[in-house]
Amino acid sequence: MNEILNQLQPQAIWKNFRSLTLIPRPSKSEDKIREFMVNFGKGLGLETIMDEVGNVIIRKPATKGMENRKGIVMQGHLDMVPQANSEKKHDFTTDPIEVKIDGEWIKANGTTLGADNGIGVAAAMAVLESKDIAHGPIEALFTADEETGMTGAFGLKPGILQSDILLNLDSEDEGELYVGCAGGIDANITFDYDEEAVPGNLAAYTLKISGLKGGHSGMDIILGRGNANKLLFRFLKHSADEHRLRIASVKGGGLRNAIPREAVAVVTVPADQAEKLAKCVAHYEAIYKAELSATEPNLCFTIEKAPIPAALMDKTSQWSVTNAIYGCPNGVIRMSDSMPGLVETSNNLASVATEAGKVKISCLLRSSVDSAKEDLAAMLSSVFELAGADVQLDGGYPGWKPNMDSPILKKMQDIYQKLYGRIPEIKAIHAGLECGLLGGVYPNWDMISFGPTIRSPHSPDERVNIETVQKFWDFLVATLRDAPLK
Repeated sequence: MNEILNQLQPQAIWKNFRSLTLIPRPSKSEDKIREFMVNFGKGLGLETIMDEVGNVIIRKPATKGMENRKGIVMQGHLDMVPQANSEKKHDFTTDPIEVKIDGEWIKANGTTLGADNGIGVAAAMAVLESKDIAHGPIEALFTADEETGMTGAFGLKPGILQSDILLNLDSEDEGELYVGCAGGIDANITFDYDEEAVPGNLAAYTLKISGLKGGHSGMDIILGRGNANKLLFRFLKHSADEHRLRIASVKGGGLRNAIPREAVAVVTVPADQAEKLAKCVAHYEAIYKAELSATEPNLCFTIEKAPIPAALMDKTSQWSVTNAIYGCPNGVIRMSDSMPGLVETSNNLASVATEAGKVKISCLLRSSVDSAKEDLAAMLSSVFELAGADVQLDGGYPGWKPNMDSPILKKMQDIYQKLYGRIPEIKAIHAGLECGLLGGVYPNWDMISFGPTIRSPHSPDERVNIETVQKFWDFLVATLRDAPLK
């Protein structure tokens, strides 16, 4: 399977990426990929360690004549985001990723591809097994569970790694060097509600927002894409009074770092309101399409007859939940003053789900300014606590402050200009690169993040540009060859 990757250059990367596509590796289910990576390192005769939180570290000595170079850590994460289109049957814990070539891109068949961060991991593997690449002392750090909490980066112990420079291979725009990133914090919100019996003479319907693009809740938040949860609750807020609508259940979104693409609610209305409700759905679909015509051309808002549900959310709780979600800050909150075009602070209303008398809501808040992150967390907590919810803020991680005097930055700028005739762009990213956490454990590290061009990560539209993988590889090899002296 996935033999088409054997047609591509550089084969040093693509053959390893093919191996990764065959190994299930969703976040929190990484035993198989960890075992594979440990066996990979040991099979090369290299020192290989797996630490207590599941990070895999592989060391390779300097090639002859390069022993006087500073040590370099090549770092990527082992897990991938498991997202599939609704019609695609795929078990991410057992099934391989099916890849295809689409013009200049590699994509998956109805699922996320795992180029985030499989391409970076494959590149590090290629260096480890190479016999003709000049390099100083190398350590490859493959971290665990990056996508759902950065568990590996959080759990990394000081003193295990011995290098001076970190090359994070987890950025997604070729020709750009990243020198900073946003920090983040998770908000987990819970409402309790009473389940009430369903009165007679009601009709039940399934309301569904679908066809949205979704995407990475950090990098794609600036694109103004629709959030399925916000769109659904905007309608529920309107219809509760207008059509005496009652909520039976809601399921919207999923992963904290993916913009919600779909949201579904089972609702009831009096039988005499059924036709009016259907017309109202069509009316709001037209509104949403008009407002989001540029960003969400495939948006759909549908209504279908449903069986009468077993119970309904009590009216008081429905009012509180609906108003709180409708009023929850979402999307870009503030742009950066210091770096034009960069989002400073944002929130992703990632998931809403009802189950057994509880509504569970998750959000991922991001900011490159710690005080702004804390302010947004307090704002969000205020909205939900006023509505009677329990709010837990956890999983916080720091940002990575840019160092424009970084020696490896200057070195890599020169290398890139020699290779491609232009100076690479210097950027910070509105996403949670592990550099922030890793730099806290190893404050001496000089850090850069770079990679090939990847689009729509964290969604089934994820794709990697084939040509840029070759440029990324050549740049990595040249950087290792010209590593600074100790």
